[in-house]
Amino acid sequence: MTTFDDREQAYENKFAHDAHLNFRAEVRCNKMLGLWAAEQLGKTGNEAESYASGIIKADLDEASHDEVIASIASDLDGKASVAEVAAKRAEFLVIARKEVLEES
Repeated sequence: MTTFDDREQAYENKFAHDAHLNFRAEVRCNKMLGLWAAEQLGKTGNEAESYASGIIKADLDEASHDEVIASIASDLDGKASVAEVAAKRAEFLVIARKEVLEES
């Protein structure tokens, strides 16, 4: 194997590792967002966990995060706007990325 091949393999490994970390951060962010929204809706315990799991699944199934954000804002029915939900998601994504990086 040449040096070029070694470098290419290392780059591919780094790309896969970074993609995995980003996926974990996105899932964690969605869970935080789901739990936050559940709290706004007065859900607790298993009901809140179930709502958060639904948010994670919806984000995996949907084409964009915007659709999930709009859905959450709709669920909140005036308790938070789309912009407020998007801001919360951005806030949680920073926290989730930090936590995932610290764990790895």
